[in-house]
Amino acid sequence: MSIELSRLEEVGLREIWPDEAQDFTPWLAQEENLTLLGETLGMELELEAQEIYVGNFRADILCRNIENPEHETWVLIENQLEETNHRHLGQILTYSAGLDAHTVIWIAKKFREEHRAALDHLNEITDERLKCFGVEVKVWQIGDSARAPQFEIVSSPNDWRREISQEAQRAEIENFSPARLQRKKFWAQFRDYISQRGSQLQPRERKSTRYLVFDIGRQSFAMSAWRNQRDRLCCIELYMTGKNASAHFYQLKEEREEIESEFGESLVWQEKYKNVVVSQGFDNLTDESDWPNQHKWLADNLEKFDKVFRPRVKALNADDWEPPEDEDDE
Repeated sequence: MSIELSRLEEVGLREIWPDEAQDFTPWLAQEENLTLLGETLGMELELEAQEIYVGNFRADILCRNIENPEHETWVLIENQLEETNHRHLGQILTYSAGLDAHTVIWIAKKFREEHRAALDHLNEITDERLKCFGVEVKVWQIGDSARAPQFEIVSSPNDWRREISQEAQRAEIENFSPARLQRKKFWAQFRDYISQRGSQLQPRERKSTRYLVFDIGRQSFAMSAWRNQRDRLCCIELYMTGKNASAHFYQLKEEREEIESEFGESLVWQEKYKNVVVSQGFDNLTDESDWPNQHKWLADNLEKFDKVFRPRVKALNADDWEPPEDEDDE
C-alpha cells in the first residue's frame, strides 16, 4: 500500500505581509494572533496600542500581560520582517525604557547570532522584573492548504521554560481550585444581577474570571470591573489606550473638579496608566452572603462612570490638547 505525503513548505513573509507597519503589525494586533503569540510565551496578552509614540519614534505594539490583573505589566512588541539589525536592538531598549515595559518581545524573520546573544546577556544581567524574548516568525503551507503562522522562541529569560511548565501546572490546578471557581461564580452572578436590573451595560465576552470589561462608546476607551483580593476592594476603572491616550487623559483631567462633583466623590487619576479609578472596601470578598452588596456597588458605579464619562469621552479631540513644555517630547 502506497501512502502519498505532501511536503511542508515555508512561505515568504513578504508574500503574506508586504509591509511591516501596514500589514504585519495590524495582523498581529488582532486578538486571535496575540493569543497565539501569548500561548507560545505562556502569557495572556491584551492589546493596548499600536504605533505608540515614544518621543519622536513609534513602538509597534504595546500590550498588557493580564494573567494577574492585580499586577498587570506592560509588554512591548517590536516587529521586523527581515533579519535582525542593530537599529532595532537600540529601538527596543529605548522603547522599553520610555514605556516602562517589563517584558520585551522582538519578533523577526531571522535572528543574527550576535543579537540573540545580546538578548541572552540582557536576561542574565537584569533582574526578574525585565524579561527579553527573541521570537522568529514563520509561515508554513502544505500544497494548496491554508497558510499557518508559527512563532519560535530563540531567546528567553533564564529558566523560562521551567517557569512556564510550573505555571501550566498551576493553571491546571487553578482551573479546579476553589478560588477560581468562586471568582467564576461571583462574576456569573454579577452578569445575572445587571441583566435583571435592566442595565444597558453588557460585559464583553472574556475567558478571564478575574474581571469584566465594558464598552463606553468609543474605541481605545473601556471600563473594567475587578476585585483586589489582597486589599479587599471592589474597583471600577476607566482606561484609555492608543497613540492619543495621554492627550485624552489630560483633557479629562482638566475637567476633574466638574467630573468628581457630578460623580459625587473623589476619583483616583493615575497618569502612569492613563486611567481613572474608584474603589470601595468590603470586609470579606469571599463571603457570598455579602455578594449582593458588592454587586450593587459595582453596578451603581459602572452606571455612574458611564453616565459621567461617556459624553465626555465621545467629545474628546486630541488635536485640541497641547502638552506643557516640560512634558512635551523633543
